[in-house]
Order: sequence, then structure tokens, then C-alpha cells
Amino acid sequence: MLLEGLAQAPACLVEVESTQGSVPRERGAWMAVSGQGLVGTIGGGHLEYEAIAEARRRLACSEDSGVVRYPLGPSLGQCCGGVVHLRFTCVTAADAPALRTRLVQHFTPVALFGGGHVGHALARTLAPLPFALTWIDSRDGIFPDPAPDGVECEHSDPVQAAVPLLAPRSRVIIMSFSHAEDLDVVAACLKRQRTRGDLPFIGLIGSKTKWATFSHRLHERGFTPEELAQVTCPIGVPGIGGKEPEVIAVAVAAQLLQTLHPPT
Repeated sequence: MLLEGLAQAPACLVEVESTQGSVPRERGAWMAVSGQGLVGTIGGGHLEYEAIAEARRRLACSEDSGVVRYPLGPSLGQCCGGVVHLRFTCVTAADAPALRTRLVQHFTPVALFGGGHVGHALARTLAPLPFALTWIDSRDGIFPDPAPDGVECEHSDPVQAAVPLLAPRSRVIIMSFSHAEDLDVVAACLKRQRTRGDLPFIGLIGSKTKWATFSHRLHERGFTPEELAQVTCPIGVPGIGGKEPEVIAVAVAAQLLQTLHPPT
């Protein structure tokens, strides 16, 4: 939404450059402010109110980038007590390519295999979260047009051919239209793990019965129990009932967020 909006009007990118003590958002959090609206958040409250005003002042004056220190004490009416340093940068459509690369660095890559009902619900759920989502399917015409903001859609036939090309540290979610494709993608992920070991999460949709069948077939392909233990099936945080696509999507998204900050 930010990059598309730059085609109509400039914006001021507001980034959390550094913090001290208790603060509402972490380093790298950002929002973009234009004359008509904003995208993202740096934590809300009076800090964000002041930052929006400062961003619009800089837009009006075409002022260059700069850093402003905000103590989160009585003067801002926030009781966090920490300090936030915000960087303000005015950007235009010409900055869009570099800006995309810069912002994606703050996102965790996720590869979603499958464009069925649950895949569509999960893509919509993940789009506004801190993930760089690549959505992969072997079929033509399966993705929505337009795709959710920030989601990269990729056609791959055979679908497992996309696995070696995934970004390092990708979280992988497998929910294709067929069990045969699912099995091939899982096998490709485990082969990559043997040589590179850079897929922190491999999740497969399905029941315990499905995983028992898959485990047997993967064992026949030469994978060890230790390798099979790297696959999570069923997927989704426990305790969330319901099989509606949107419910499953929420449970899976929550599980992916746990991989960023594991519960203690």
C-alpha cells in the first residue's frame, strides 16, 4: 500500500531508529505518512500523534531526512518511560524500488505452497504481518488479481522445484491441492535441510493420520526419524477449534509468529 501510494503523492517514512528502556515498538518499526493518510504504526498514542504532525510538517517544507528524540514521559503523556529516536525521510515514487528492498529486510520470509481456500485465507491473514510472503502453486489462474499487498505470487511446475530457490530462513507452509504434491514439497524441504539446514519451520496441513502415512513414505525415500521430526503436522497453535479456512489461517499465523519470538 505504501509503495502503490507513492505513485499518487510523496510520503514521509517514519522509522524507529533506536530505543532506550521501555518503548511501544522495536527498532525497525515504521509508518508512512502522506497528506491524506498513513500506513503502518510506530506504537500509537501521543508519540505517534506527534510523529504524524512532524512528518506532515516535513512534507510541507520538503525537508530532508533527520532524526528526532522523543522521551516517553510526562511531556508526551505516556508512561513507558523510555526514549525513542525516530528517523524521518521524505520519499517519492522514484524511491520505491530501494524502499521495497529496505523494508523487506525487516520481514521474515514465508513460503506458502497452495492456493486453495485455506491458502487464500492464510495469505490475507499474513499480508499485514511482519512476513515477506511468497505464495506458490503449480496451477495457472489460482491467485487473486490483485494479490494481497506485498505478497509475491509464483507459478512453479513441478511445485517442489521452488524449494531450492526459497530465501534462507524461510518458514514453509505446505497445503497444496493434492497429497502427492504435499509429499514432494516436504521431501524437497528435507533434502534442503540436509545440505543447508536453513528452514527453521516446515509445516504441513493435515491430520495425525496423514502424517503417519507421510512418515512411512518419506522413510521409504531414505529420510531418518530425526529428519522427519523437523516437520510440524498438524499445523496451527493448539486450542483453536473450527475448520473454517479463516480459523485455520489465524491458528497458523499465530504459530508462525511464535517462531519469531518463541514462548517462554
